[in-house]
Amino acid sequence: MSVSAVSANSADSPIPPVLAEVVRSGFVESRHRGSLVLLDADGAVELALGEVTEPVFPRSSNKPMQAAGVLRAGLDLAGERLALAAASHSGEPFHRDLVQKMLDEHGLDAGLLQCPPDLPLDEAERETYLAAGAVRDRVTMNCSGKHTAMLAASALNGWSLDTYLDPAHPLQQLIHRVVEEASGERVAAVGTDGCGAPLMAISLTGLARAFHTFVLSPSDSPERRVADAMRAHPEYVAGTHRHDTWLMREVPGVLSKMGAEGVQAVALPDGRALAFKVEDGAVRALRPVLARALTLLGVESPVVERIGRVGLSGGGRVVGEIRAGF
Repeated sequence: MSVSAVSANSADSPIPPVLAEVVRSGFVESRHRGSLVLLDADGAVELALGEVTEPVFPRSSNKPMQAAGVLRAGLDLAGERLALAAASHSGEPFHRDLVQKMLDEHGLDAGLLQCPPDLPLDEAERETYLAAGAVRDRVTMNCSGKHTAMLAASALNGWSLDTYLDPAHPLQQLIHRVVEEASGERVAAVGTDGCGAPLMAISLTGLARAFHTFVLSPSDSPERRVADAMRAHPEYVAGTHRHDTWLMREVPGVLSKMGAEGVQAVALPDGRALAFKVEDGAVRALRPVLARALTLLGVESPVVERIGRVGLSGGGRVVGEIRAGF
């Protein structure tokens, strides 16, 4: 590629704003850029930083829509089971136990799961798990609840269990429609998520709009049922030491779901919503950016400060912080 071509491409791609700064010993060591959108209670854009209309892969922030898809397919899930179907769980014992119970209830074998074997996401649980001699397992993988629900929905309808992750599979086509309806836009691309499931690309504005839709839908709709289950059982959506759990537990009516590669979406009970993506995929920037965005939406709660407090270590002690840059 010529130098002129590089310059032209750079000119066509505005540099995203700084969403987070890494400060060590009073010195700004690194910066994380990205894009963020805030919606008001009517679903209109209240604030846009960076590019919020171009498609991104929301990663696990799409999981509420995938869970709504299995409900539309006729699978009868509620409570902790439905929350786990929308989860990126930490692999704690209560997560693993419920996944296995769900498999048993639907007559399914763990060998049918096509998510990759993995260790617990939770660091403390991972150490305990390995110390006990356990190995990577599909049930332990953070997406196993979602995959169990997808298998159960497929079995209920007589659809193929071998190809339940194929984008052309009836269940995945149904989920595709849910994503488009909830976000109010067409899926721009379909990729493969880390767990192997189809991944639908939409804009950050569409992602925020989907969360807005979920909290405001009628109480008997699949979308609202998913939102209500997640908010009632946040520990099954994430885990004991995760910010999605803290936020949904301590701020009534909030729906929150992070995704890999620095993605986060949240809706407040009145429909106000946010979505952002850290451009370089740095998950370490999520919490300070989320806390700042919640503050801009007017959320006042001690948990916001807790989420935003991310210390930086040096020599075994705190010497700095990761902070919002906007």
